[in-house]
Amino acid sequence: MPKVAVYNVAGTQVGEIELNESVFGVNVNEHVLHQAVVMQQASLRAGTHKVKNRSEVRGGGRKPWKQKGTGRARQGSIRSPQWVGGGTVFGPTPRSYAYKLPKKVRRLALKSALSSKVNEGSIIVLDALEFAKPKTKDMVNVLSNLKISRKALIVGVDYNENLEKSARNIPGVKYVSATGINVLDLLKHNHLVITKDAVAKVEEVFA
Repeated sequence: MPKVAVYNVAGTQVGEIELNESVFGVNVNEHVLHQAVVMQQASLRAGTHKVKNRSEVRGGGRKPWKQKGTGRARQGSIRSPQWVGGGTVFGPTPRSYAYKLPKKVRRLALKSALSSKVNEGSIIVLDALEFAKPKTKDMVNVLSNLKISRKALIVGVDYNENLEKSARNIPGVKYVSATGINVLDLLKHNHLVITKDAVAKVEEVFA
């Protein structure tokens, strides 16, 4: 089983923890990771693109000239697609790009992402992390004590408003709960800072 150090908020090592090998020690499957990232990015797309077809463009209700006798091609509306200012044929309309991968594939992707953090040595386990009130300076001090100067994903056992608000004003830092952990966030951030309780919760859900 992978074993990592446990730190307190002052940056001092206070022990070690054995991580569940079935969650934090699997072989990293890059193909599945890519599939999971594409799925998440697809679900983030707004899909609000829109063009007007010939029935939605203003005007064009009257036939521009009579059917026969003018020598010109017959036309029924000046808003037909071949006219300048006419409607668009088969243009984009509002849609959802979201789709889902099979549950087993999503779980394997998350385990691969967590295992990659362990392999890189970029996972930091805290014995506890709790703030009495939201304070960005306190979160900055914790990250400084842990010698983290780049993007970090902080994971707690449950949603914590004080921690979330303390982290959100720091560029590159994000707080999520153990059940809200996802592949895209794990790969976007250089460090994973997770509490012991959150480790137990992740192992309980995904083992």
